[in-house]
Amino acid sequence: MKKLIGRFIIVILFLFSWTSGNSQEIQQYDFLEIIVIQKANNSGKIKRIKVQEQKSLEGKTITIKEIEAIKGTSDLLNYMNAANWEFLDRKAVTEEHDPVWMSYIFRKKKTTL
Repeated sequence: MKKLIGRFIIVILFLFSWTSGNSQEIQQYDFLEIIVIQKANNSGKIKRIKVQEQKSLEGKTITIKEIEAIKGTSDLLNYMNAANWEFLDRKAVTEEHDPVWMSYIFRKKKTTL
């Protein structure tokens, strides 16, 4: 009887450890930073969009030239949304009478093969 209870407990512990190990899969994301330079005190018109070469762009359908050709922030957000990139955060660096530098962060779920 003790052997049966001992085996039952071992089987239960094995099942619980196996299910918790499978449920802890961590999602992997690619992150992309896009710098938007806007004119100061001019209703947020874009001067320039700058994208540095980033590893997260390798093998993706979007390109640096296409992003840098965009003329408005709403167009940028629409373009990235259409390419399945999720907007994550925006940070701005401003000084009086200087252009406003804004950093847009996007993420996309990595596809596993």
